[in-house]
Amino acid sequence: MKGPDLILFNGKISTLDAQSPYASAIAIRDGKVETLGGEELTATADDNTQLIDAKGRRVIPGLNDSHIHVIRGGLNFNMELRWDGVPSLALALEMLMEQAKRTPPPQWVRVIGGWTEFQFVERRMPTLDELNLAAPDTPVFILHLYDRALVNRAALHALGYGKDTPDPPGGMIERDRNGNPTGLLIAKPNAMLLYSSLAKGPKLNFEDQVNSTRHFLRELNRLGLTSAIDAGGGFQNYPDDYRVIYELAKAGELPLRIAYNLFTQHPKGELADFSQWVTMTQPGQGDDFLRMNGAGEMLVFSAADFEDFLEPRPDLPAMMEEELAAVVRLLAEKRWPFRLHATYNESITRFLDVFEAVNRDVPFNGLRWFFDHAETITQENLERVKALGGGIAIQNRMAFQGEYFLDRYGERETAHTPPVRSMMAMDIPVGAGTDATRVASYNPWLSLYWLVSGRTIGGTLLYPEANHLSRMEALRMYTEGSSWFSGEEGKKGTLIPGALADLAVLSADYFEVPEKEIKAIDSVLTVVGGKVVYGGEEFGNLVPPLPVSPDWSPVGSYGGYHRSDASGASAPLATRKQADPSHRHTRIWLPRQRRFWDLGCDCFAY
Repeated sequence: MKGPDLILFNGKISTLDAQSPYASAIAIRDGKVETLGGEELTATADDNTQLIDAKGRRVIPGLNDSHIHVIRGGLNFNMELRWDGVPSLALALEMLMEQAKRTPPPQWVRVIGGWTEFQFVERRMPTLDELNLAAPDTPVFILHLYDRALVNRAALHALGYGKDTPDPPGGMIERDRNGNPTGLLIAKPNAMLLYSSLAKGPKLNFEDQVNSTRHFLRELNRLGLTSAIDAGGGFQNYPDDYRVIYELAKAGELPLRIAYNLFTQHPKGELADFSQWVTMTQPGQGDDFLRMNGAGEMLVFSAADFEDFLEPRPDLPAMMEEELAAVVRLLAEKRWPFRLHATYNESITRFLDVFEAVNRDVPFNGLRWFFDHAETITQENLERVKALGGGIAIQNRMAFQGEYFLDRYGERETAHTPPVRSMMAMDIPVGAGTDATRVASYNPWLSLYWLVSGRTIGGTLLYPEANHLSRMEALRMYTEGSSWFSGEEGKKGTLIPGALADLAVLSADYFEVPEKEIKAIDSVLTVVGGKVVYGGEEFGNLVPPLPVSPDWSPVGSYGGYHRSDASGASAPLATRKQADPSHRHTRIWLPRQRRFWDLGCDCFAY
């Protein structure tokens, strides 16, 4: 009999199979798990079998992010300077200055999400003076969560924002005493100003977008991700912005399995969008590497309750129910699964009123639907979700902004944001993820750390011990749990015979390392469908390196998620104000005003 295509042996394999939870070897044939066992499996190899010694490392099923903006992230990855994981603001600004020097006109330097001030040893944001000093001539756009963006003088000029530029609906352009924009763009209460401003920047050409997407997908593979559910995104138009991912799928060159949702782009035109799309495609269209998953996370703009915990909770407009009902009714009639962004319990109550009303006329009857986020959902509304057969996809957004929530709402409310234990106790489907790339980092190990430790990236304890998950519970949520959200239960998330052969060999043992070291784990060998898609350390020769284009891309100098050697350990500039001990910034919380930050000098004025 012909031997397996691949045998991985000498590993500590966590199968997540209750009947046979551990093995030391796995045989793979035709993209699926064939057999698990011990070293005896190597005897089944023939001359065409790829034999890989795991060197005693921990092996897990490939991770599956149930909510990530992977398609949009891929189109932009090579343009973006990542501050994800950078330990100090001094180093972050050094990177920005160096990147500004190599970025040609008219391109911008973009830092788009994935970071928090609390990760920095300085525990503060950059100032606008620092941005202008680091990049006096190159436009700089720095997005911080969903709440605001910092842009330098050159970017204000490129954007065309001046004294006479009016504040857009739902946003504010901060101004100095003379009425001139300072460079601070504030979401009040939604992120449209931030997104629309970012969208004005230059894009990569198609060939560079292909290269950019390849690099982003390999970066996700490097972190042990083998599947992702794409939640669409602002300014991610269907089908135009899906061309790159379709081309890679058609060529059989996707190293990550992607199920994608369609996200409406037109306020007041949402029903028209979905009415057109139901004639163009259908859920399940595609294959195991790229398939259409349904609608959302934006169904109607009037239902968007973007979280900005530095501002009061926004009230949704009165017309929301009518607009949402029309779209959900269409989706239920066409049997389209759907997902909906939902931060606050007050919003969720109104959404469930709509869903229950539609269900009475057009029964969901097993139609897969779910909320995304649900940080403040109550027990009563969890019961309503359960009754309608829904699920909840959670992400570690609180790990990046839990300090803000804690300051505004207090410890009692923070202790169950979101109430994961209650969801699990009620047997509601729960999948884990990140909501990368414009809020949290795409690094899944930060999300796993948050679930296990109950702490933010900055180390603040948010949850009591009773609300922490065990390491196995968190891993199951990131593998088996996420598979429900694309209707792929049983196909992925476990390493059992017949399942898709997706796995990651880890750099450190997830089950044994100290809790704080979970954040530093990555994969040294990632396999998707029995094919090695990433190799690091002793496995680095198994996958050829990727060239980077364009040649000025930050990826060529810094890679993606920060590693100690990625930036060359460059020293901070002596000329930078923040490095001067006489120029100190101290955070002053103003609970009543809820200002973003106040500093002991006038760095924001110029």
